[in-house]
Amino acid sequence: MNLTQIHQQDVICALATPSGVGAIAVIRVSGLGAISLVNAVFKGKNLEKADTHTVHFGTIYAGEKLIDEVLVSVFKTPKSFTKEDSVEISCHGSDYIIRQILKLLVQKGARIAKPGEFTQRAFLNGQFDLVQAEAVADLIAADSEASHKTALNQLRGGFSKKLSGLRTELIHFASLIELELDFGEEDVEFAGREDLRILIEALQAAIAPLIESFDYGNALKEGVPVAIIGSPNVGKSTLLNALLNEEKAIVTSVAGTTRDVIEDTIVLEGLKFRFIDTAGIRETTDLVESIGIERSKAAMEKADIVIFLFDGVETFQENEQLASLLAPGKEIVWVMNKMDLHAATAQSIQSQKPEVVLISAQKQEGLENLTLKLVTLVNQQAANDTVVTNLRHYEHLIKTQDALSDVLNGLATGVTGDFLAQDIRLSLHHLGEITGTIVTDDLLDNIFSKFCIGK
Repeated sequence: MNLTQIHQQDVICALATPSGVGAIAVIRVSGLGAISLVNAVFKGKNLEKADTHTVHFGTIYAGEKLIDEVLVSVFKTPKSFTKEDSVEISCHGSDYIIRQILKLLVQKGARIAKPGEFTQRAFLNGQFDLVQAEAVADLIAADSEASHKTALNQLRGGFSKKLSGLRTELIHFASLIELELDFGEEDVEFAGREDLRILIEALQAAIAPLIESFDYGNALKEGVPVAIIGSPNVGKSTLLNALLNEEKAIVTSVAGTTRDVIEDTIVLEGLKFRFIDTAGIRETTDLVESIGIERSKAAMEKADIVIFLFDGVETFQENEQLASLLAPGKEIVWVMNKMDLHAATAQSIQSQKPEVVLISAQKQEGLENLTLKLVTLVNQQAANDTVVTNLRHYEHLIKTQDALSDVLNGLATGVTGDFLAQDIRLSLHHLGEITGTIVTDDLLDNIFSKFCIGK
């Protein structure tokens, strides 16, 4: 029995709600004997005789000392989050009361849970797989509609089902190859090589969009980076302030006011964007401004979307020169500011370049068209409902794809079944590490240590 399994015999407890004074707090208790342990300090209904999924009013006592009036929720195995006997104590949100109840539970034989230990137990007890367990943390951290939707899809098993289907097909052929090895001296072939090649190519075709979705998925979690680039005084800081609806950046008529990268996040149409205001790009001998300009160029390279902001023909041409330096495939949004002051120029440029968005950042006009443009660009990156947001998943998908390529190369060169079997096993291993079919204590500790205590 490993250390993780031994620890699963313990009764664990922790505060499940955020720390700090509030109206109520919830203390979670789980493990073998959790109900009887809480029942020993609870005055009210006998919790050991209570039905599962019931709530009971009573009091918590430390000896003869009243700690608090509470509501206690009972969840009996296997119908609980951890699939163990579990109790949730809803008490008043005083730090003192919380400490006293936790102290009392520890005195009765419980121990304070480690970060993510409740979710880890749920995984180990078969409540869900590792992808779904990690989705719990993503769901808690979701701060936009898009990241919430993605985490919920993974929690419900959308990504897991796709991987499970791929793995099942591969296991079938792996077993046939292994069978061939058992009859190696008889020169028999149970796994048709052409059928195997077709399957591997189909698997690679299914995995490729998952790999490609990672950049989009990561942006959903962290915010899509959008750099606002342009010459000095075209209104970059004014645009940032207008989008954020606050005076985030200093705005003056003096060229070169912005000397460093300024950024903030905002949710537009359910999507989180990270807007980056940059120093105006121009030739200068000012050392500090020069550093700011270099940072502007770096932000332009790293951003998923670049807004090239201009206010006339000259600044438009300067932006065209900058745009020509970008790597192919970079998403660009052309925006002309001060359309109210240069109406004729705006119409002329838009007739040549219809995709140009016309705005007046100072008057906050045309911003809804810019918002629509940005949201549309991001949504176009979502090829399907299954989006990879976790770096660990992405890395193992890459390794799976590489191992499958080795299988194809082996088929093309006619290698023996033992080499094919080795590469297929490696593919299965990496797929299994994503969902937790193949798992180690070190991996679990690394994943769940990033969770909050009480989850």
